[in-house]
Amino acid sequence: MTIHCEDEKWMQRCLQLAHQGIIGAAPNPMVGAVIVCNGSIIGEGYHARCGEGHAEVRAFASVKQPELLPLSTLYVSLEPCAHYGKTPPCARLIIEKGVKKVVIGMQDPFSKVNGMGIRMLLDAGIEVKVGIMQQACRELNRKFLTFHLKKRPYITLKWAQSSDGFMAPSHPTEQAVFLSTPHTLLHVHRLRAEHQAILVGRNTAETDNPRLNPRLFKSGRTPLRIILDREARLQPSLHIFDGSATTLIVGHQDNPCRKALGTYQFMQIQRGEDPIQALLHHLYEMQITSLLVEGGQQVLQAFIHAGHWDEAHVEIANTTFHGGLPAPELSSFSLLEEKPHFHHHLRHYLNASL
Repeated sequence: MTIHCEDEKWMQRCLQLAHQGIIGAAPNPMVGAVIVCNGSIIGEGYHARCGEGHAEVRAFASVKQPELLPLSTLYVSLEPCAHYGKTPPCARLIIEKGVKKVVIGMQDPFSKVNGMGIRMLLDAGIEVKVGIMQQACRELNRKFLTFHLKKRPYITLKWAQSSDGFMAPSHPTEQAVFLSTPHTLLHVHRLRAEHQAILVGRNTAETDNPRLNPRLFKSGRTPLRIILDREARLQPSLHIFDGSATTLIVGHQDNPCRKALGTYQFMQIQRGEDPIQALLHHLYEMQITSLLVEGGQQVLQAFIHAGHWDEAHVEIANTTFHGGLPAPELSSFSLLEEKPHFHHHLRHYLNASL
């Protein structure tokens, strides 16, 4: 990325720091902060985990010479908060620390902030500059922004397909057909770690018996596991009911034999009700900011048809089926990236209609 001025140089460092919170910060945004005095960094920090210190708090705590703060500029990728949540307002802390200037990447659209942090700083006589590398700041927190602006989780689709466009062969074989490799599975597990919830349909849960956890990517957090099981057909012996993480079943009726299972939740939908729309509203109420949809084909296509997706990761395997279960078809998309990955290709799409 080309850096055009000093402000952009330090904001770029804020973004680098902020990205380190990609696993633990949610449902809060990823934020980085840098304190600069006479062209040198004297303090920096990022928001690592929800409930812990914000980026500004950690940046101030790292300063070894606090007497330099009145001569310093604070750079922060997102507007400092102005309300009491799990931590005190950062805008008030900034005022107390006495920095002379604050440079902000973008305004926070969260209703409890949304300009109030900026106003608090201005009212205290601090010089404020807003909108430095704003697009990059928005891209970093696209999940957080989607959640607050669209009142639903940010939705990522993921599937693997053969080179000729099928998810499974026409006729089952004695040996299971795996389209992903150990190398590409690591990519999948990283995606799981970066989302708060994972969803599959009943057929996938039953046929593949997945664990739906990021065990190959040591993140310390297992997302909420969500299964669409309208008629309560799934058996308690499946991995999704192993108690290692919370499982949410979405359906018309519950299965009494599953009620004794630990870390188990049930969400009832009425017959004729749109299960996807109902689920997205439920996840919004649960403060789930991001959802990874892994399959199967009907579930993925239903999200695409409804326009409920923001990005998609598609693995193209070095395998040809010559027929079978067709892969989902995206509409109104833009190809963000395509790269080879151990004889497979990974494609990353964005929803161009949003």
